[in-house]
Amino acid sequence: EGGWGWVVMLAAMWCNGAVFGIQNSCGVLFVSMLRLFGSSDDKQLVFKTAWVSSLSMGMVFFCSPIVSIFTDLFGCRKVAVIGAAVGLVGLLSSSFVSTIEPLYFTYGIVFACGCSFAYQPSLVILGHYFKKRLGLVNGIVTAGSSLFTVSLPFLLRVLIDSVDLFNTLRVLCILMFVLFLAGFTYRPLVPNTKDKEGGKKGKFKLPPAKKICNFSVFKVLSYRIWALGIPAALFGYFVPYVHLMNHVKERFGDSVPEEVLLLCLGITSGVGRLIFGRVADYIPGAKKIYLQVASFFFIGLMSMMIPLCNVFGALVAVCLFMGLFDGCFICIMAPIAFELVGAQDVSQAIGFLLGLMSVPMTVGPPIAGLLRDKLGTYDVAFYLAGVPPLIGGAILCFIPWVHERQKLKERAKPVDGETTEKMLENESTLVSDMTEKPAKELDSGF
Repeated sequence: EGGWGWVVMLAAMWCNGAVFGIQNSCGVLFVSMLRLFGSSDDKQLVFKTAWVSSLSMGMVFFCSPIVSIFTDLFGCRKVAVIGAAVGLVGLLSSSFVSTIEPLYFTYGIVFACGCSFAYQPSLVILGHYFKKRLGLVNGIVTAGSSLFTVSLPFLLRVLIDSVDLFNTLRVLCILMFVLFLAGFTYRPLVPNTKDKEGGKKGKFKLPPAKKICNFSVFKVLSYRIWALGIPAALFGYFVPYVHLMNHVKERFGDSVPEEVLLLCLGITSGVGRLIFGRVADYIPGAKKIYLQVASFFFIGLMSMMIPLCNVFGALVAVCLFMGLFDGCFICIMAPIAFELVGAQDVSQAIGFLLGLMSVPMTVGPPIAGLLRDKLGTYDVAFYLAGVPPLIGGAILCFIPWVHERQKLKERAKPVDGETTEKMLENESTLVSDMTEKPAKELDSGF
């Protein structure tokens, strides 16, 4: 509950900030890539460029189930350090490309996979060092994402204008190098699966497949609905992060500071996590899902309002609301997973969900870019991006009802079992009484 744990907390906070600060600032990098790699002859430039940032964010989530397994097998420190090293190599190699295509691999896959392997152990290790203060520590760590999202876009804009895109990526490698060093602070307090299976001899034996991949969470109907509704809602979720900067530049020119919009998203997202995280404590059971329903409704509505904003101030207001409900959606993921599957399976449940989330988050922005290339404007792309959150939110509405029915069935089973046991006990006592009576009569007769 302290001591070295505070060092681990700061390292995890840096990890959260560095990984998602860079990912959430992709709009600034996107505009720079368009300018650097663009040509008037390329009619699919926005579509092709969007794949870089989209692949990167998608791979962070796609690798989550795999990272959970590796963290369980090899421990937090090894996975985090190797992940940060791979991310550093990916980001550094991205600064030496001459066309957009190699960035799909170096930035979209290698860098993102490294980020994923560095990020997830930073959340797991906190539970090793904190119990009573875990909520507070998680709040501070996740605030690192908002802090970096607020400050990094302005830094990136200054760097790109001063030293170009490639040197900016090399400067960002400093963040990944610090993340590499931070991974060494994750001193293990709980033995991992490798140590448990190997014992004193240190031989490594893989545990049973059921322990590695716990697919039993999908037997829970309410979790299956959740794992369907969340990805369905996220087809349009990442579109504003990628395309909003370019949309503002096309509509308002260079007369407005478009980085302010990412600042608004970052600040209110942090505020939303604090507010709605506290509100969720007062909402019983699976009814917490209604907070996510409300957040998806407002995120979809705000996305549809982006093309309607002809004044920059209106866009600022839209981003403030969008960031607030984005924070709401993110902060109650773990509490809802806990309610649906229980504490024992919550880690795997979140890992599988993040993996499923990767597909829509990867596909959404390129589709929006394709619509921009075909129609010459982002208006239709933002209107359509607001539809999936509304559909996903509608699907989630069924979860509390389904979950309550499941709980009633589970409560009924033990009751039936108890009554059966009591009936068997009564029968056994009757039989014993009947056998004892003749014996007593025989004893009294003699």
